[in-house]
Formats: sequence, C-alpha cells, structure tokens
Amino acid sequence: AAVAMFTGKANCPYYAKAELLADYLQTNLPNFRVHKITQHPDQWEQWLHDICETNGWEHRQCPIIWRELLDRGGKGQLLGGLNDFLEYAQRYYGITSMMLSEEMLNIAEENLQTHLEIVQEDEEIKSLIKPMQIWITSASVPICYHLIPLLANGEVFGMTTEISIHLLDTEQFKEMLRSIVMEAEDMALPLLRSISEHTNIDQAFIDADVIIVLDDVLLNLEVQSLENYIREVSEICQVYAPLIEKNAKSEVKVISSGKTFANLKATMLRTYGPSIRPENIIAISTQWESAAKAMLARKLNMNTAGVKDVIVWGNITGSNYIDLSHAKLYGYDSAIWCPPNFQRPLLSMIYDSEWIHSELLSAQSALSSRVSRCTAMLLAHAVATVLRYWYHGSPSEEIVSVGVLSEGQFCIPEGIIFSMPVRFQNGNWEVMTELEINEITQKVLERLSHELVQ
Repeated sequence: AAVAMFTGKANCPYYAKAELLADYLQTNLPNFRVHKITQHPDQWEQWLHDICETNGWEHRQCPIIWRELLDRGGKGQLLGGLNDFLEYAQRYYGITSMMLSEEMLNIAEENLQTHLEIVQEDEEIKSLIKPMQIWITSASVPICYHLIPLLANGEVFGMTTEISIHLLDTEQFKEMLRSIVMEAEDMALPLLRSISEHTNIDQAFIDADVIIVLDDVLLNLEVQSLENYIREVSEICQVYAPLIEKNAKSEVKVISSGKTFANLKATMLRTYGPSIRPENIIAISTQWESAAKAMLARKLNMNTAGVKDVIVWGNITGSNYIDLSHAKLYGYDSAIWCPPNFQRPLLSMIYDSEWIHSELLSAQSALSSRVSRCTAMLLAHAVATVLRYWYHGSPSEEIVSVGVLSEGQFCIPEGIIFSMPVRFQNGNWEVMTELEINEITQKVLERLSHELVQ
C-alpha cells in the first residue's frame, strides 16, 4: 500500500499537469491514493533542499513526486519530476496526460491564488488561537497593578482576543511580581491566557506585540542634578531598545508612560532602536487631558464626559500647555435646551474670563501636582484608553493628545517626541494638522519646543 505525494510551487505549470493526471488516476483507480502539497514560490527552493537532504534524494526540479510506503512506516521512495511521473503512469496504467501548455498555465495561476487564500485563512485562524503578547517594564509599580484588569477585560483589544502578559522587573522585585501574577490568576479573567514574571533581561520582549514602558526615576534635585537623572533614563533605554529590535515582533507597538520623562523615554528608545518603526513609539499624555477636563467640569458643574477636545501640547511629564481654544461642551445644562449631540465652544460658556486667564494657568501647576501624585489609576486608564483607540480607532472628529514623533507639524522642530492632537484610524494615528492654532498658542509651542530640545 502506498500514497503518491505531489509537491510543487503553487504557480508551476508542470506541477499543475502532474496534479491533474494524479487526480484522474485517483478517480479511476481504486488503490491509487494521492496527497498534494503546494508551496509558495518564495519558499520552494528551501523546502525542496530540506526534503531531499532529509531523505537522501537528488532532485532539483518542480514538481517532486514520491511514494510513501505505508507498510514500511511511511518510508519515501522518490519517483522524480513530471517526466518521470508521466512515464510511470504510461508504463503501469497505460494513461498519459494530453493537457496543453495554455491549460497548464491557467491552472498554475489558479493554484497560486488558492494557495495564497489558504495561507491567509490559516494566518487568521492562528491569530485567533495565539494570544497577543504584552510586555510591561518596571512592572512592580502601582500603574501596572491597575493596568492588568483593564487590558484583560476585552475592551482594549477586543472581546475575542486572548492576551499573555509578561511582567518585567529587576531581581529585587521578584516576590512582588509573583504576588501580582497570583492575584491576576485568582481573578480568572476570561481573556487572560497567561501571566508571568521575568527578571532575566536577556529574555525580555520575546514575540512582543505591545510593550508598555513604565520605568521612572525618583526625582530629587537636592540629591543629584537633572543631567544625572536624564543619563539614568538614557541608560535604561540603551538596554531596552536593542532587545526590542532583537526579540519583539517587527510591528511592535511601544508605549512610554509613567510620572517622569515620558517624552525622553520615547525619544531614547527611538534613538537606540533605529529599526523600531518610529510611528509605533508613542508617549501617553491622555491623563493630563482627562484631569484638565475634570477641573473644567467642576468649574461648570457638569459631567466630565461632556467636555471634549482639550489639547495637551509639549513635554508630557515636564513643561506642557493645556489648550482650550478647540474645547467643546456636550450636554451642558443651561437656559437653552439642546439635544445630546449638540456642541458649544467651551470658552464662550465660561463667562469668568479672569478664571481662564489666571486661575487655570495657576491651576496648571496644581494640575501638575495632582497628576504626579495620582494613585496610578489615572495613568493606567490613560494607557488602556490610548491602546483601545490604536486598535479600534478613536471617536470620530474627537481630538486625542499623544506624544508622537514630530515631522515639523505646527512649526515644531523635527525629530522630537512632542504631545500634540491626533486621531486614530485603522490601526494608525495621524496628526490633526487641519486644526488652526492662534498666535498665542504658536508662541507657547516655540517655548515648549525649545525647552524640550534643551
């Protein structure tokens, strides 16, 4: 008993001719069994070399045909190529193929299209089975603790996407990481396929789809200079960036967050990891956006969710600017009744212009203190929100502030990570360059750019 094995390039007309004759023999002969395998043209040479080396065969053409002897443990017996098979069919069965060259080419083209469709289907099925790999650095920090349930509840990546979370930190935090892992496992989150702790830096970021960098330095300028802290951040990124290039997937998304140097970390990862796609490295500034919206909502005595399009410009964890010139209000309770989807410019609704020009600006320092002292729930929510937008798109016509690589938009110097207004669509982001900015804002952006470059 034997099975005839047929393998060839999906677009090969000689494979098409052999395949058609094999199908005819299988249909008309009770004991003739066929198994066909098509290979992508780009992978054919390597596959042929490997199969011949394994079996000790000498064969260099397409197709390759052999018999697998079932009564001898599936041992392969080489028949050869198309001419060998035609001769075999003629000698043993008195059958030959009369297929014309044009038919062979047409079938070869169909074979290639079918092969590509099957490969695509297989990839889609595998993507459903294989969980998304998420790595979180400095995972002992409180932000991570709040972030895990947000990532695993299905709202960020989708209700059918399973995830594996990898917590990375130094050896001294091993026990803390183990506690987080056990608690996450106890929650029995349906989309959390696995969660694990890692302290071996050389194994970091293997197969990563998403990397969330939470490393912070505890700023105390009485102890050491700002330059030393910047050097410390740079050294961390010098370790991470080459490992991301080496171990992570080519399309990996890298997110910089935390309470210090968010822009700098993103810039340094790009500098030391030049092969990481620059548009896939961003810094999170949404926490400032939402904190400013809450402050405005308290002033207006309204729901925070009704305040939209507040823009955060500049250095997220340094000198930034909260821009209200495009801000809008939805569902604001006033003398005029309006439907829920009706918007009003925020600045025309706050009649206390003194509050805008003085108190909000002084409130900026209060806001800074509030965000930097937050319990990490706000930062975790900001990371999860931006990731959800990145994968599923941000609300249409709504502004989201994110630290991205400047390409000269709004006259901001090229090559720095700068928080600016973006929209997310189809897995990508784009800067909302159509927004008009006034002269005052432009001057502020020049100052912020200069400070950030310094």
